[in-house]
Amino acid sequence: MLAAILAAALLVAVTVILHAAGLSLVLRSLMKSHAALPTEAWPIARLLIHVTWLLILIHVAEITVWALFYLWGGCLPDAESALYFSGVTYATIGYGDLVLPKPWRMLGPLEGLTGILMCGLSAGLFFAVVSRIYASRFSTRSK
Repeated sequence: MLAAILAAALLVAVTVILHAAGLSLVLRSLMKSHAALPTEAWPIARLLIHVTWLLILIHVAEITVWALFYLWGGCLPDAESALYFSGVTYATIGYGDLVLPKPWRMLGPLEGLTGILMCGLSAGLFFAVVSRIYASRFSTRSK
């Protein structure tokens, strides 16, 4: 049980570090490439698709970290199972068709909780981008 708690603490820390670094890169990318925010539909869609894919890549990296631990720790039989279980757990889908061995079962709920929090941070960034786009649209209309 102590090993699972320590592993979870480390995995959560690594996930948060990856997410913070990823969001930092996304913000830096947005600041460099979009000094003037788009006001037309297609450029806005292109920007949102770009941000969406960057956020998905960050989440996939985090899912992979958990999956690699499951594989390394012998919790799941192969890489495909580990990635599948991790993705389903991180996204809080929880099909239940794969489960961790009893000593490691606490990692599942903790990965799910971590995934919820990281998705919340991503949603916050996405909301900030959309808010900024529409704020700039309204400020250009009023001038």
